[in-house]
Amino acid sequence: MKAGQPANDAPTVALQAKGLTKIVQDATGSLTILDDINLEIASGETVAIVGASGSGKSTLLGLLAGLDVPTRGEVRLFGADLFANDEDGRAALRARNVGFVFQSFQLLPHLSALENVLLPMELAGRTPDGMPPAAAAREMLARVGLGERLSHYPKTLSGGEQQRVALARAFVLRPRLLLADEPTGSLDARTGEAVIELMFELNRERGSTLVLVTHDPQIASRCGRRIEIQAGRIVGA
Repeated sequence: MKAGQPANDAPTVALQAKGLTKIVQDATGSLTILDDINLEIASGETVAIVGASGSGKSTLLGLLAGLDVPTRGEVRLFGADLFANDEDGRAALRARNVGFVFQSFQLLPHLSALENVLLPMELAGRTPDGMPPAAAAREMLARVGLGERLSHYPKTLSGGEQQRVALARAFVLRPRLLLADEPTGSLDARTGEAVIELMFELNRERGSTLVLVTHDPQIASRCGRRIEIQAGRIVGA
């Protein structure tokens, strides 16, 4: 079986959105951020969500992860109706299936690199292949080149190092789906290129599905498919 190919008894669709709409209220009345989004992403795909600033890319990613709730519509994560669950249920689904990488790293400043990577295992109550948690965290940090920085706190790490800790945290449980929101947006070009290379390398090794939001056409070109959003609607997929 090729890397990224789902097992015969596994769902072939990682993510499916139907009629996904997000409307918020502002000073002028109703503002439609996403309008009737329909998409399907197969297991093992690499997909870039692209579009101008304010087009709704990050809102879409947040809805696909269940971090936000739509005004209407549904999202299915490996066949499970995400919004049929309450917030705790959605968090449990994410813990079992999803890794997330943020533009701003979202590391906990009072935790060391090792402790930040241990956190998802503690929250999920499991480790990869039953490994001891500390061993799994050390192995993943070594994999991203930070084996000598285990006890360092985020404030003592460079931006690129912090994003590599975030990648280790996202991948440590070997998620079936990785979601990344502008993962190089806070990095200089050289560091960003190194982080993206590492992300794709880890994704190939794990055979997972990758969905990333980016404004960088070079990063988007590395994905198998592009989904373009304009003014909250899909205009190209």
